[in-house]
Amino acid sequence: MAHADGWPTLFSSAFRQSRNAMLLVDEQRHVIEANGAFLGLVGRGSEALVGRPVWELVIDGPLATEREWRHHLAVRRFTGEAMLHTADGTGVAIQWGATAEVVAGRHVVLFVTLSTSRWGGRFRREADQDGPPRVLSAREREVVRLVARGASGPEIADELRITHDTVRTHVRNAMTKLGARSRAHLVAKALGADLLGPEPA
Repeated sequence: MAHADGWPTLFSSAFRQSRNAMLLVDEQRHVIEANGAFLGLVGRGSEALVGRPVWELVIDGPLATEREWRHHLAVRRFTGEAMLHTADGTGVAIQWGATAEVVAGRHVVLFVTLSTSRWGGRFRREADQDGPPRVLSAREREVVRLVARGASGPEIADELRITHDTVRTHVRNAMTKLGARSRAHLVAKALGADLLGPEPA
């Protein structure tokens, strides 16, 4: 799926590589695509999900009325919690962040799973749960964009003309600000909270 603006470019790379479960849905809340981490989370293959209403995955779903969904599309960023049906019948609780974009004239929504629990919805408390994510600096956003595209530390250093140690510092600082546990988690959280913005022209 090739698109002109920066958000889908970042999405396509991070979506495939992220260990965080991600789901892409259309304006009617039908599943367009699920990444490997999401398929593993619910124990299903993509053929069982693609084209199906997303609320069929949610225990006691849907979570939003049609009016609430339209509001979410308009504000572009929203978060929540849900219990999902799993193939083995046990269910899994998730906390998620979502970002809506208009691509080729239609809305698409990226859901990023930020944490999960198989213990009755009791989530582990993370460092960043006490407040909103801290703002990334312009340089940190550049570095995280390149991480999302799959660039290595040396490749990022070469592209930005900075040292590899400086790249590591920017990644570490961004992870601290967002409470991320890994580079993949960093990318997922930055995308889910819409912190990267459009890719520079």
